[in-house]
Amino acid sequence: MRKIALFLVISILAAGCQKEIKASDLAKINGYWEIEKVISSDGTKKEYTINDTFDYFELKNNSGFRKKVSPQLDGTFLVNDAYEMVKIQNQNGKYFLQYHTSFSKWKEELLVISDQELVTLNDSKNEYHYKRAAPINILGNGQKTQ
Repeated sequence: MRKIALFLVISILAAGCQKEIKASDLAKINGYWEIEKVISSDGTKKEYTINDTFDYFELKNNSGFRKKVSPQLDGTFLVNDAYEMVKIQNQNGKYFLQYHTSFSKWKEELLVISDQELVTLNDSKNEYHYKRAAPINILGNGQKTQ
C-alpha cells in the first residue's frame, strides 16, 4: 500500500512539473525512437538496454504512420510492410497519438516531447519512455551515416 501511495504522489508531482506540449513541438515526433523503459501502472519499471528494433514516425499535418525498423551494423535499416496509421489529436489541451491498423485501434497520451525524449501513456496507464535513436555504423569507413 505504501508503494502505491508513493507512486501516486510522485506521479502527481511529476505531472505538475511537466512542460506543456505546444503544437510546434509535434514535429519533433518525426524520426527514429528507441524504447528506454516502461513504467507500468503499479510502478514496476522495465529497462531496455539493447533493442533490435526502433520506432520510426513519419507525420505530416498531424497524420502519418509508425513503423518498426531494425538497425543494421552498416547504418541502414531493415523494414517490412507492417505499419500503424497515426493521427495526433488535441483533446482538452492534451495531445493524443491515435493508432489504427486493420485489426485494432488504441491511443496514447503524449506526456513529453523534445529533441531527445518522447514519453507516452497508454489506456492501461503504462508509461513508455523513448530516446532519440540514430543509425548504427560500426562496419563502415568511419563516415557518418545519413
